[in-house]
Amino acid sequence: MVLNLGQGACAWSDGRLVGTAMWWVYGDVQARLGMVIVDPAIQRSGIGRALMDAAMAQISARSVVLNATKAGEPLYRRIGFVPDGMIAQHQGIAASGPLVHLPERFRIRPMGRSDADMLVTLDAAAFGTRREAVIGRLIDEGDAVILVQGEEPVGFAFQRRFGRGHVIGPVIARSGDEARALIAYWVAVRAGGFLRIDVPEDGDLPPWLENLGLPRAGGALTMIRGLPLRAVATPRIHALATQALG
Repeated sequence: MVLNLGQGACAWSDGRLVGTAMWWVYGDVQARLGMVIVDPAIQRSGIGRALMDAAMAQISARSVVLNATKAGEPLYRRIGFVPDGMIAQHQGIAASGPLVHLPERFRIRPMGRSDADMLVTLDAAAFGTRREAVIGRLIDEGDAVILVQGEEPVGFAFQRRFGRGHVIGPVIARSGDEARALIAYWVAVRAGGFLRIDVPEDGDLPPWLENLGLPRAGGALTMIRGLPLRAVATPRIHALATQALG
């Protein structure tokens, strides 16, 4: 999926692939960078810096966001990235917890054929720019449910096959309660199976996910170079599509 949505650079040594970096451009103002991987046998040899330089040259003047491992953080700091929050990775065998109660006039419905543009619009309100290609790929590879207030869509959550089971994300909602209702829907559907979800650490979802049988299994430091691209509307991103794509 990430190969289809982005571009990348590779490092080779003696005919052997030893490093990669990828980037995903969202409009004229923002890009994401990820999949920065260097063979452990030749780390600290300058390969990582060369790959980052190649990627940044292609990204041009856009603001760039990435989610950094501890190993990569020093390199990113040296080339001008600064911290901008934390991501908590939760995964495990999902327990079927109680569904979250929704107020009157709220309901969760499956995605329909005509919902694609609405999903892009809601995502853009939370993300800060439109990601038609990302949402289109998620529609092709997964399923989504939509939170509706009256007749107005106010949030959504995707799930798709991933690794040993399924991943939930992105989740777009106006509040933690709405996000929990959407996530609980997919947890109930996938109860007993392996689930992963990546959420902002500063929200109230991490302890709730722990209680659902999805303990924290890692995390990443969100870093940015350039001006932050903040959402201008109420919906927020409560879970990422992937750590690379945001």
